[in-house]
Amino acid sequence: MKTFLPILAALLPLSPAAADTGELVRFVACPIYRDTDAGRKSGCWLVDDPASGRRWDVTQSPYKPDWQLAVLVEGRVSADSAQPCGAPALDPVRTSRLDRPCVRHVLPSEGYPGRRFVLPERNIAPLSVPRPVPPGPYGERTFPVYFEFDNAFLVYQYDDYLIDRAVAWIRAAKPRRLVVTGFAATRSEVVTGVTLAERAEVAAERAEAIAETLRRLVPGLPVETRTALEAQPTDHPDADGLPGQAQRRAEIRAEF
Repeated sequence: MKTFLPILAALLPLSPAAADTGELVRFVACPIYRDTDAGRKSGCWLVDDPASGRRWDVTQSPYKPDWQLAVLVEGRVSADSAQPCGAPALDPVRTSRLDRPCVRHVLPSEGYPGRRFVLPERNIAPLSVPRPVPPGPYGERTFPVYFEFDNAFLVYQYDDYLIDRAVAWIRAAKPRRLVVTGFAATRSEVVTGVTLAERAEVAAERAEAIAETLRRLVPGLPVETRTALEAQPTDHPDADGLPGQAQRRAEIRAEF
């Protein structure tokens, strides 16, 4: 496979016009690491949009890039005008890793301070901390869990938080059984000249990953798995208004 390089982005000037706040941005590119922490933990992740030549700060994605692989970038233009990483931010944003090699691209800090770590909004307490009991009445309910493109790996904190919240409700509600349905966005589309489609198998992989987690967290409760290949976006707030993210999911349905 040929190495995927952001050559076009390097040749294009940055657009002088600022994108509208909330505008959806979606493209494929190689990630760039800005070493704002001089080799310590929390530098910046940047990407150049090959179509517009614009550089974006994607540091706040819950999915961290691998600088040897291209990423599918999906985000909305942040209303925050600050640029601590040297580029306007996409927030919310996702950076799904793709099987397309990249050459490592590292920038020095160049005077940019970077983004200091803050506890994410989706953050679970240690398991030793009692969870508040969700109020009733209880009835059939569905909880979504989201994934990277073509991946069934549970994302640190983001998926942990969603599963923890669902389990707290399930333990209080005591449903008869759980049905986990895995979805996959199998319809191919072209993004930045790259044809993308999720594997059909990833739907079952997602369902089983969530089901196994639930069997460990709520032992004794029957868990059934199903698959649905034509994933339609949902408007659930935990997908952050990103249609692609909303498709890549599994749903936990509590039945009484």
